Amino acid sequence: MTDRRNDQDNETQKGGSADSDPWELFESWFAEARTKEINDSNAMSLATVDQFGLPNVRVVLMKELDRRGCVFYTNLSSTKGTELQSSHKAAVCFHWKTLRRSVRLRGRVERVTDKEADDYFGSRARTSQLGAWASKQSRPLRSRFVLLKEVAKYGLRFGLSKVPRPEHWSGFRLLPDTIEFCREGQHGIHDRDLFSFDKARNLWSRTTLQP
Repeated sequence: MTDRRNDQDNETQKGGSADSDPWELFESWFAEARTKEINDSNAMSLATVDQFGLPNVRVVLMKELDRRGCVFYTNLSSTKGTELQSSHKAAVCFHWKTLRRSVRLRGRVERVTDKEADDYFGSRARTSQLGAWASKQSRPLRSRFVLLKEVAKYGLRFGLSKVPRPEHWSGFRLLPDTIEFCREGQHGIHDRDLFSFDKARNLWSRTTLQP
């Protein structure tokens, strides 16, 4: 099923400008962050909830951005992997300290296609690929030596051949229903704009929020 957020000719309030198109604004901010933010401009805090509704948050790296949403990868058996597959919902927050800006996105998540996961996995450094096989992410570890031994084991297993993507490793795409932009202002008087996606009308609306 095609997500309507990906339509390029959606009705907008001001001809597709950043006033009514959050993706145009997000892409502009992210492009600037990539040139000015010192470390990891694609780092985002990812929030999920467990079976009891207790939140979990951690920092992950966004690996792809398009008009559908933000893509990140993980071990499907990890804490975040199991929580995402259980609730199918998440929230992320980018904070670019250098630019004094932040962006929050909330919505549902879906698995990326096998081809998308294979293509990204193939682009990773070989050691990272072996680490994806070796790590039982989020589970207790007796010692770092045990993990390094597992990495070495898979290194011998695959030798000089291509390292395939393990079945327990893939990616998710966050498909936001809301995107909030915040620009830091003096004395806590920040500029906040919230974009909400109206599924019935197939367009985004913009609301200015009090700081």
